[in-house]
Amino acid sequence: MQFTAYERSVKGTGASRRLRNAAKVPGIVYGAGTPTMIELDHNALFFALKKEAFHSSILEMELGGQSQKVLLRAFQMHAWKPLVLHIDFQRVDETTRLRKKVPLHFTGEEISPAVKTDKCLIGHVANELEIECLATQLPEFVTVDLSGLVKGQSLHASDLKLPDGIKAVRHGTRNPVIVSVTVAKEEEEVAATPVVAAPEKGKGKAKKDEKQNRK
Repeated sequence: MQFTAYERSVKGTGASRRLRNAAKVPGIVYGAGTPTMIELDHNALFFALKKEAFHSSILEMELGGQSQKVLLRAFQMHAWKPLVLHIDFQRVDETTRLRKKVPLHFTGEEISPAVKTDKCLIGHVANELEIECLATQLPEFVTVDLSGLVKGQSLHASDLKLPDGIKAVRHGTRNPVIVSVTVAKEEEEVAATPVVAAPEKGKGKAKKDEKQNRK
């Protein structure tokens, strides 16, 4: 994705407030050189932030007539207004190694034995994954194939098949669950309902006749 930024020479709370009043967003670009203060058009940035690729892929930033490869690192929104207050980018190149959370796209769920045969429910416990890779290898998203899921199975981070050069970031010994398979509630209720045997035909009537004869 491409976007345009402009250098700014003034900084401080007052200058940032004036920029926002002029429908601009103050920001900064750091890494691989001297940090550069920038400003961007608010409306264009606001709608770009709604796109998944803007958060998880290498971006082409036009600044001062030159193109730079950058990565979105952070942005600040107003507490209740649809207003972007500040944004940070990081310059990257072929040698930059980084950690970044990328979205997970799930496929094959409807044809898995868990869903198709056993009518189970698939729970997406996590919708993103933190990975480590070179900037040039950063994927826009990671595809997770669920076509092999079976009843009672859970899919952990270590079970994901990632492209070469990309690995999931592990925090200690944690191996978080990505997807879980559970039995549908209706099926559980049916299984838990006790089966009451029907009385044999005529048995109840025979007992009633016996009581009457005693009288």
